[in-house]
Amino acid sequence: MDEAEERDEQGKIIVPAEVADAIRTLIRWSGDDTSREGLIDTPNRVARAWREYCQGYAEDPAYHLSRIFHEVGGYDNIVLLKDIPFQSHCEHHMAPIIGKAHIAYLPGEYVVGISKLARVLHAYARRLQVQERLTAEVADCIWTHLKPQGVAVVIEATHGCMTGRGVRTPDVIMKTSRMLGVFRDDEKSREEVLQLMGF
Repeated sequence: MDEAEERDEQGKIIVPAEVADAIRTLIRWSGDDTSREGLIDTPNRVARAWREYCQGYAEDPAYHLSRIFHEVGGYDNIVLLKDIPFQSHCEHHMAPIIGKAHIAYLPGEYVVGISKLARVLHAYARRLQVQERLTAEVADCIWTHLKPQGVAVVIEATHGCMTGRGVRTPDVIMKTSRMLGVFRDDEKSREEVLQLMGF
């Protein structure tokens, strides 16, 4: 989030007039009255919410992989962080994408704190996204900056643009994966990591 943004006496971001006006226009176009009690402050609340939803634009995901550890007691097997919950928004309809990610890597010379894998995910998820790109970005970031022998990322999510509009089909889960290094090239390694993920 931009620290230079103006804030009021309660510390809330001051929403630019054109942003609030755009949200009022959308509410009126949707058929409601922006002057009624329940909607008077909605433009400001929506703007601040979107600033929070999209805070990943102000974050460098690679930063989270900058602190590494060499002393791992000879550990040389898969590191897996499973069932990481996340929320994103579809860049086509700005509808919620809600799901969980499984992130694994086979260390090279060093490891990273496990919370950092979740932080990389959230930094990319808190942007307007498509699930395919989100999956690739997380895997590629870990591959490039952690330099492991392999990376495996599997994301499972539901999409509000499909469940709440259009085809209106609930409970459909989209799965995407990206395998790099040994998890792409070696079938046994790929089977092992997918089994650990529960697939």
